[in-house]
Amino acid sequence: MNLPKEDRIDRLRRKAQALPRRPGVYIMKDKKQKIIYVGKSRALRDRVSQYFHLPPDAVGKTARMVSLVDDFDFILCDTEIEALTLENSLIKQHSPKYNIKLKDAKSYPYIKVTMQEEFPRIGIVRKRLSDGAKYFGPYTSAKTVYDVIKTLERSLKIPTCKRVFPRDIGKERPCIYKQLSRCVAPCAGDISSEQYKEIMKAAVSILRGNTKEAIDFLEDKMLSAAEDERFEEAARCRDSIQALKKLGEGQKVVGSPDAEFDIIALYSDKVYACASVFYIRSGVIYDSEFFIFGADEILTESEETIEKMNKYAESDDSEMSESGEKNEPQSEGAISISSFIAELYMKREYVPHEILLSFEMENEEREALSEYLKNQCGHRVYIRTPERGDMKKLCAMVYDNAKQNVKNHRVHMENDSRVLVRLASMLALETVPERIECYDISNLGSEHITAGMIVAVNGKLKKSDYRVFKMKFQDKPDDYASMSEAIMRRFGHIDDESGSFSEMPDLILLDGGKGHVSVIKNLLSEMGIDVPVFGMVKDEHHKTRSLTSDEEEISIAREKDVFALIYKLQEEVHRFTISKMEGAKRKTMRVSSLEKIKGIGSVKAKILMDHFGTVTKIKSASRAEIANVKGISESDADAVFEWFDRERDKENRINMQ
Repeated sequence: MNLPKEDRIDRLRRKAQALPRRPGVYIMKDKKQKIIYVGKSRALRDRVSQYFHLPPDAVGKTARMVSLVDDFDFILCDTEIEALTLENSLIKQHSPKYNIKLKDAKSYPYIKVTMQEEFPRIGIVRKRLSDGAKYFGPYTSAKTVYDVIKTLERSLKIPTCKRVFPRDIGKERPCIYKQLSRCVAPCAGDISSEQYKEIMKAAVSILRGNTKEAIDFLEDKMLSAAEDERFEEAARCRDSIQALKKLGEGQKVVGSPDAEFDIIALYSDKVYACASVFYIRSGVIYDSEFFIFGADEILTESEETIEKMNKYAESDDSEMSESGEKNEPQSEGAISISSFIAELYMKREYVPHEILLSFEMENEEREALSEYLKNQCGHRVYIRTPERGDMKKLCAMVYDNAKQNVKNHRVHMENDSRVLVRLASMLALETVPERIECYDISNLGSEHITAGMIVAVNGKLKKSDYRVFKMKFQDKPDDYASMSEAIMRRFGHIDDESGSFSEMPDLILLDGGKGHVSVIKNLLSEMGIDVPVFGMVKDEHHKTRSLTSDEEEISIAREKDVFALIYKLQEEVHRFTISKMEGAKRKTMRVSSLEKIKGIGSVKAKILMDHFGTVTKIKSASRAEIANVKGISESDADAVFEWFDRERDKENRINMQ
């Protein structure tokens, strides 16, 4: 039997008061015994009790989490580092809904330069290995890495092809980039390994933040080319110089050439909080990252403590208390700042030897975090808060960035919130729709009937939660039946412990009219699910016109911001669904092209496509690799390999002409 709210809170308070003041991990569970939050503390009784003494009018993510807690478990530990290690292990194992989720490790790329090879290569990798190569990163964005590599390739004329040197020297005719003087073309045999390595050393120097030498070299080359009236080459040098200068603009020098450390700053305005992280490598700021949270997620102490933390970050070096001691906020109660930092570096994999903080962390917590990071990376990690000098100024700069990010986020959120509040009013919803799910159906005749689901959270598209449904039970076009199947399959997973389907939407929008809405409302009612459903109606020009219930249309034409939101959602769900349907069609066409090969029918073609993914990968596979595919015989592998071998011969003959 579910107890009334006050009885539940009283029961949890009494249980929390019985906890010892020892280090440990606490595990919050809902009424289904599903783990929704994992935390750690060096004094379990004090930490857990805080949750059940929130003011009645408390709002935010912590308040929402506490409203769902039906029970909690705890595990005692001997030391705070044991608690920190166990906490991170449990978070990784259970992925609790209310724990802060950072980017997955695979999102952090490195630039790798294989200087140990005779002809070094430059590329993007996802893991740092001890293989003798030089690594730069990790970066927060793959786009940043590709932009940097592209700039280096164009500026230094580094090959962009997949040929391997010296193996492929003289084997094939140089490509057009040699004729355009955009590549030093090792394939032609005109450049020695030593000369090529000098170019790659320049690339490494640039990646370390030293662009001046490369710019000076290119400027001399540009002037020489201009004097000889080689204007195209001079223009290419000019473009390369501009690209390098732009690259250098983002590399502010903040230390000696061998300086390597990270700076972490925190700012909160009592509603939102931001953790700002700047990554310093070879003495320059080469990357930064910002994490926005609700203030209640990362700072749960009193408003006075938050003000102290901000004041400390903004203070001058000389600011002291009357007793001569620096005004230092205490960090117990700030939600596991150490847990946030531990997870940040667990995801990034690479940890520098020094981490600077814009705020004070108590000695015990700092030492536990340092020891935890040491166990993860294998070397000592110094964590400190600078008290004066250039490093204190750097921390202040990172803090200012965090503060500005909170201000920007507040403006965007207030605008989005205003639109969602107005939408809720127009549709007479009981709550503001934080999570909106939109559905559309697409097909080519009776083939590839596909339903797409997109998600917007607080007005922002959340592409990680997008899903596609390939119809299993429909063999002819029927939008009502297809939409019903998609909804049934989607809400059949509502009890999943994690993932997009575990989240209950506040509003469902269908690309369709009153008929669609009526069918889906009845279906949800039969499933015992109470979620508002509306249709997105288009005019005769296939443009958004209005929203509709199963009874009446609601015009949004005069509500500019609401119209813009609905238009964005309708166009996005249509684009997503069409793209998935066309992708399935293209895959079918690729499978059909393989059926031209003797002995390869539709079944074996599909086996090959499922294994390799693309025709290009099948084409580049060896005979042995093809024969190793389950369901493909050696004679089949011979036929496939010889088919593409003949195609390669044709391409080579065309290139030689």
